[in-house]
Amino acid sequence: MKIKKAVLNSILTQGMLPLFFFEDAEVSLQVARTLYKAGIRVLEYTNRGKQALDNFKVLKKAQQKEMPELLLGIGTIKNVSDAEAFIDAGADFIVCPIINPEVAKVAQKHKLLWIPGCMTPTEVYSAKKNGADLVKIFPANIVGQAFISSIRELFPGQLFIPTGGVDLTAKNISGWFQAGACAVGMGSKLISKDVLEKKLYDQLYTDTVKTLELVKAAM
Repeated sequence: MKIKKAVLNSILTQGMLPLFFFEDAEVSLQVARTLYKAGIRVLEYTNRGKQALDNFKVLKKAQQKEMPELLLGIGTIKNVSDAEAFIDAGADFIVCPIINPEVAKVAQKHKLLWIPGCMTPTEVYSAKKNGADLVKIFPANIVGQAFISSIRELFPGQLFIPTGGVDLTAKNISGWFQAGACAVGMGSKLISKDVLEKKLYDQLYTDTVKTLELVKAAM
């Protein structure tokens, strides 16, 4: 199966996409291992600091050795040079906070899934026009669940993943799916600053298992 289709299928099956960045490579690796142990099979590392590329390479090496079923993507990609650097490092998919058609072309050239961030119907239209099979609704806490339910009929067949502000509660998660989301992005509400700084891997494991259960019940 081609990687683009495999990643999309994996996100749809998992129903959630965890995402995080941390400066420390070893902590980043332990977080990835914990998520994998809890059942995560597709994960987004975010390009949020100068250590991101080096850390991503550490994660990719570990993924190839000990997490063979994990699809590892890179987020917060805003330009072509970053996209190419992370693709060279083995990124399985590209996530962006914005629509950059040049980044879309790079992803398409490498036959990778490109997930751009959108906040308006015009942006969703532009994303679709530039080949986005899956659109990130960002920041989801600002636009809210009603936004997806209001625009979904304008874009039949378009897949939406809200990111930013999705809570770890049955009510909130089910609300997003009822609104028309195909999956939810889970950032700091799951992989919190506390978890990262205090290395709370047991808590992360428990919360991830619980979140996967909530997502499955909501789908």
